[in-house]
Amino acid sequence: MQVTIVDYGIGNLFSVQRALEHCGATVRLSSEAGAIDEAERLVLPGVGAFADGMRGLRDQGLIDPLRRFAAAGRPFLGICLGMQMLATVSEEFGEHAGLGLIPGRVVPVPSVTTDGHPQKTPHIGWNELVPAVGRASWEGSVLASTPEGAAVYLVHSYHFLPDDPKDGLADCIYGGHRITAAVQRGHLMGCQFHPEKSGATGLAVLDRFLGI
Repeated sequence: MQVTIVDYGIGNLFSVQRALEHCGATVRLSSEAGAIDEAERLVLPGVGAFADGMRGLRDQGLIDPLRRFAAAGRPFLGICLGMQMLATVSEEFGEHAGLGLIPGRVVPVPSVTTDGHPQKTPHIGWNELVPAVGRASWEGSVLASTPEGAAVYLVHSYHFLPDDPKDGLADCIYGGHRITAAVQRGHLMGCQFHPEKSGATGLAVLDRFLGI
């Protein structure tokens, strides 16, 4: 099980690497287009602002290689900012184009609950996963080994709204709002939560990714 982690100057690369190695993967960190083209499985991590992440990919010449990899049909996992960059566009500090691999929009986490009370953003801490609207189960997905209600760790101010609800995989409930926690379109997967920081639940997600 070989995995390439995209190193573009943004992201908690070594924690992700250690978690994947714990699951039995052979991990390669690379910022080279050729390594992405040759990868068996690809992980795009990331923390911070959307525009900075896309700039990092652009400066490294990695946008086209990432799109080629996605088109090839091999397993591709985005984590946190890496998931958001799979989208078409983000509203964070203006509008910024993403990779456009899963059509959708990155929007702010609501700062007011559904009851009208202020709530803290960013959304930080442990929260429980529930199936996205219209999804009966996680069978066949990267969350297939994850029980409903399992807790995961999140740190984010924005979340990804897919254009097609079928691309939504899991949500968390925050202040009464559904906040996207995971998406999947075929071999393209994304976790807003950090599997490398989510204990046994997160390791099960990575293990499932390695088996796809």
